[in-house]
Amino acid sequence: MGAVAKRGETAAETINFRLPKAKKALIDEAANALGKKRSVFMLDALSEKAHEVLADRTRFELGQRQANAFNRLLDQPVDAAAIRLLLSKSPWDR
Repeated sequence: MGAVAKRGETAAETINFRLPKAKKALIDEAANALGKKRSVFMLDALSEKAHEVLADRTRFELGQRQANAFNRLLDQPVDAAAIRLLLSKSPWDR
């Protein structure tokens, strides 16, 4: 899922931005609550959001081999357990 920093990897890039005092105070309070430095807290939060955004993508592209493999999986018959799961109510609808 994209580039992920390895443990102990030296940071080589910089991101600078301005923010209102109230947001800085909120970030500092949250970082302190977790016992983290502001920069570590912000990097963790931004990385988590980036992963969330990319995981929710509904459009993706596949190469020809990947598309063929995906289509083969879609063409396989659905087993009884999967049908029961698909026909059952979601936990939040019960």
